[in-house]
Amino acid sequence: MTDLSEAGVVVRPAVPGDRPVVDRLWLMFRHDLSEFSGLLPRPDGSFRDERVVDAFSSPGWAPYLFVRGEHPLGFAFVRALDAPVRVLNSFFVVRGARRTDIGLGAVREVLTRHPGRWEIAFQYENPGAVAFWRRVAAEAAGEAWTEEPRPVPGRPELPPDVWISFDTAP
Repeated sequence: MTDLSEAGVVVRPAVPGDRPVVDRLWLMFRHDLSEFSGLLPRPDGSFRDERVVDAFSSPGWAPYLFVRGEHPLGFAFVRALDAPVRVLNSFFVVRGARRTDIGLGAVREVLTRHPGRWEIAFQYENPGAVAFWRRVAAEAAGEAWTEEPRPVPGRPELPPDVWISFDTAP
């Protein structure tokens, strides 16, 4: 795996001043996911953004930004930090930085900052996410991880999300 420091990549907590950058990255993230969900943007070109709002303002949430120099590479939102099981709520790496192990290094850094029980959701319809998240689980927990489909709450028309669960050591 790429050493993030050697690649010049920094994973850091996002602060309120980062919000405009995260908002733009969020649009890219939601655009990518629309390929699998069929969701369209609102009339103003935006997508639902309550997760961004929560990441920056709700207790038990932590937003992270991945940067190389002045270039934003992606973000992660962690929720349920005040609960027994942490949830990697949203994770995104810009296309120009994918398949370079930057995403793997970034998620490893986020998981390390919050050791314990984790759950991460993805969609089977997204083959890149399937391979990526299975690799993350295997690297984090060896064979001690599970995968299960769960219905999307309030969205019976959507295929179930797939959830992986594992523990990380302190």
